[in-house]
Amino acid sequence: KLPAELDEPGACLPFSSAGTENPNGVSSDSDFPRSSRGELKFSLRYCREQRELLLTGLEARALPSRGRARSAVRIRLLRQVPSHIPGLQCVVHEWQSPVVKDCSGPAFADRVVCSLRDADVERSTLKLEVQCFDKYSRNAVLGEVRVALRDLKASESLVLCEDLQKSTKDVVGEVLVSLRCLPVSQRVEVGLLKAKTAPACSAANVYARIDVSCRRHRQKPQKSRPRAHAPLIIFNETFLFHMPEPSAWDCTVLVSLYEVDSDPRHLLGQATLGNSRPSDAADHWDLMTKSVQQPVAKWHPLLI
Repeated sequence: KLPAELDEPGACLPFSSAGTENPNGVSSDSDFPRSSRGELKFSLRYCREQRELLLTGLEARALPSRGRARSAVRIRLLRQVPSHIPGLQCVVHEWQSPVVKDCSGPAFADRVVCSLRDADVERSTLKLEVQCFDKYSRNAVLGEVRVALRDLKASESLVLCEDLQKSTKDVVGEVLVSLRCLPVSQRVEVGLLKAKTAPACSAANVYARIDVSCRRHRQKPQKSRPRAHAPLIIFNETFLFHMPEPSAWDCTVLVSLYEVDSDPRHLLGQATLGNSRPSDAADHWDLMTKSVQQPVAKWHPLLI
């Protein structure tokens, strides 16, 4: 049974989350103008005695037409981790709501509980991401709401109405990848060397999946052997992909880390590189094409 004060109506208050935005984030919802994303309403309360963060009454309002057919919310509780990697976050808790169909104001959850220690409240952020699902095409992110928990007072409930903002990615680690151009055999070698992540919240092993696409043609993905989830994961594996003209083609390499035997498949982080990517990811590809037969290794951020 919910505490009585959570059932009482409250005013919808704006809650600033500017301090938690990731400056290195990558947009995933650029097709949606800011004014048409919709909004989220929910209540938050931190119970110090139980060391729990309680989220209730989660519902969306005024979703765009694209998001009304099939929509859901993914909730992530993120914690900042001291590291040499700028902006490193650890996913402490993750929850996906059931899909709601044909509704512009869907109610996603009556109650979500996350375990949270007092010492972690100051450096934790709650991220709520509204998604729309389409069985005929890729799923899309409508927008997100972030709440910095450092301003949340203990044992006081707060009702929030927040406009959905442009979604950004969070840095959860980095991966060392080598690229080698083999023009005689018309192949590119992708070497998966190491990965650095935040301390594991579960004992599950991890594996990496390598996806390569050229001119929007996706090649058969390849997987690494499972490894123990640790702050430093050693892979030292190479994968060959057919690519006649890597310097001229619009190519993308996607490195994804997943938990072993998770159902549904649990993504830990992704790194994207190729000549169609911005800044460092494209520079790595250019170095590979100029260093024929020689592997070129570089660190890339793991994002989620």
